[in-house]
Amino acid sequence: MNLKNSLIAILLAVMLGACDKDSTSSIDQNPDNNLLPDIPLNTFKAPLYWSVYEHHYLQSDDESNYITEEELMKNIDWVEEHLLPYGYDMIALDGWGDVTRLNEHGYRKSHSRHWENDYAWWANHLQERGMSLGMYDNPLWVHTSAADAGATIVGTDIPLENIINRNEDALWFNWVQVDRNGAEEYVKGYVQHYADMGIRYLNVDFLSWYENGFDKNLGDVGPERPREHYITAMRWIKEAADENGMLFKAVMPHLNNEAEIERRFSHMVRINEDVAAGGWARFSEDNRGNRREWWSQWGNPMDGYAYWSHIAGRDSLILCGDFIRLNTFNSDEEKKSVISQHVLAGGPLGVADQYNTIGDDLWLYQNEEILALNHDGFVGKPLDNNPTNESSQTWIGQMSNGDWIVGLFNRDGSSRLRNINFETTLGLQGNSNVRDVWEQEDLGSMSSFSTTVPSRGVVVLRISQN
Repeated sequence: MNLKNSLIAILLAVMLGACDKDSTSSIDQNPDNNLLPDIPLNTFKAPLYWSVYEHHYLQSDDESNYITEEELMKNIDWVEEHLLPYGYDMIALDGWGDVTRLNEHGYRKSHSRHWENDYAWWANHLQERGMSLGMYDNPLWVHTSAADAGATIVGTDIPLENIINRNEDALWFNWVQVDRNGAEEYVKGYVQHYADMGIRYLNVDFLSWYENGFDKNLGDVGPERPREHYITAMRWIKEAADENGMLFKAVMPHLNNEAEIERRFSHMVRINEDVAAGGWARFSEDNRGNRREWWSQWGNPMDGYAYWSHIAGRDSLILCGDFIRLNTFNSDEEKKSVISQHVLAGGPLGVADQYNTIGDDLWLYQNEEILALNHDGFVGKPLDNNPTNESSQTWIGQMSNGDWIVGLFNRDGSSRLRNINFETTLGLQGNSNVRDVWEQEDLGSMSSFSTTVPSRGVVVLRISQN
């Protein structure tokens, strides 16, 4: 159990309570609800942004864990100067803080009781500086303190109490009962609450706990709900997000049945454990090669990106390997591999390093030839999506102009020979121009490439016949 989870247990204890209601909503109980729609096109591409995650992770695990507005502003100033010019245009909040400042419908207004300004103020401030605010929250959470105060569901005169089951045996959270009157209005209203502030990114956590009440560390943390309840809840969030042009990222999803539900009702999904303390052990070695039946099926980003690549692609579900803490890695080779893996898999770059922890690593986030892949919407694939096979460490894909990108990774502790034949692997006839994207150097015209990749390193090539 990580720091965020244990702190939320303290901060959200206010959400636990003690009574039930009988009213039900018009949730579709028809068996056809089990028939999922076709997988829709995804109009989003992976974002480039900064996250407050590292700040919280490094703090004491108690009620004092919130970021001050002064410290947040220092990081925003740093992002604006050093990262915004390269396309990192969002500041994303994460968990922690407290839930003491709620509006009349029970929606969270601010990160902390100690803040002078609320989310709306910060969203507007960032817009004025050419950035946006990203939000961490779950529209399926209900704060009982608001219900106790007589809150009503937005757009209705239905008491918030109506969608709560205070007798539900669930750890930490009071969950929306989607079969109650007012549930749909509450869930969609929560998304709209943030959209009205100009927020276009919603990070929705603990979805596995809602789906079937199982956690790999804690065991049972809630009831095993009917499948149609999870489908309904995800559909409501997605519909409200789509209506507002908001990217809905699903976090801690079990991804059952090859993510059959998440592929239809989210835009981006987490595919591995939290970054936590970071480092190569977390990025490549955590539970390496072992697949589980529940969240998270793969422990580390390199396994997760490789396996789940079969459901990703342009206009498809975006895979997310969580935030990046470059300052926790031991060498430039490791750091280049981290950046490259996220980008070549079509994932986001979520910078969690701070103005006072980044050290000399800024240049890795600023390589414009690497970032060009993200701007292009590039999504690559490994030669084999089985992470236990070495061929899963070779990634290929095409830019929108037809150029090929090849990533030759080496996850191991000693150097490895990597090679690729352009004709047999990429279908290219004759010689092609080859450029090393990290070295930013033209390597000449060739029909194949071979090199020794250092331990935990990577070579990224851009191959063009023009």
